[in-house]
Amino acid sequence: MTVRRLPAPADVSLLELLDLEPAGRDGFRAPTVFDERYPLYGGQVAAQALLAAGRTVPDGRPPHSLHGYFLRSGDTGRPMLLRVERDRDGRSFSSRRVVAEQDDRVVFTLSASFQTPEDGLDHQVDPVPDVPAPAESAPFDLPRLLGFEGRQPPQPHGGPWPTRFWSRCTEPLPDDDLLHAAVLTYLSDIMTGLLPLTSEIHEPSASLDHALWFHRPSRMDQWMLMDLVGRTTGGGRGWYTGSLSTPDGVLRASITQESLFRRRRRGSTGREG
Repeated sequence: MTVRRLPAPADVSLLELLDLEPAGRDGFRAPTVFDERYPLYGGQVAAQALLAAGRTVPDGRPPHSLHGYFLRSGDTGRPMLLRVERDRDGRSFSSRRVVAEQDDRVVFTLSASFQTPEDGLDHQVDPVPDVPAPAESAPFDLPRLLGFEGRQPPQPHGGPWPTRFWSRCTEPLPDDDLLHAAVLTYLSDIMTGLLPLTSEIHEPSASLDHALWFHRPSRMDQWMLMDLVGRTTGGGRGWYTGSLSTPDGVLRASITQESLFRRRRRGSTGREG
């Protein structure tokens, strides 16, 4: 295996980060690494795991859902090994499981389902949030993300980080449904809907599990509105939901995530990972 070690995130492109190489039957490596003071970003390993799963699926079956568990803190400076289990290939659906390891330690597991596109009732119940267009919103630097730009419209709640923002990938992306779903997955873990529930004593931190449903095809090199809503806290955990919609008001994907929600540590500055 050739490890591509780059000195800093600024020297890495998103497509380079998501590039996988074969590692035996149904095995893949993510060889691009770089030095960063933070733990491995959860959206990165989730996107890589989805790509690995999709590489083993028959052509013409994009993902329609994924469910992942963050088991250990990962390291941006170490390559990732992704092992895929082929659970089932039916007439319309394929199911896969992925185990992501660093140094023989499991850091993330993923279950994903893929479906052959078919015609059906296309109906959306709830309207997307009524916010200014990206061109009318203030520029916003999305932390840690490679190859993305952001815009921040007015927020429904106060807080140090937005729960509602526009984003799009600035790198040219090919016409590949699996890749666009992986780029959406990469974006989907960057913020939390739990910040409005933060108190002087308790705050959100590391992600525990993460789920996505891909309702309609997405182009991640076009603007997408992410809207996150905190729902409940209890038992040292917090749970929120979210949506990803295009400027034409079409819901493209939905998010659900649970994170740790504990007493503040001295010197803490907010969400981890």
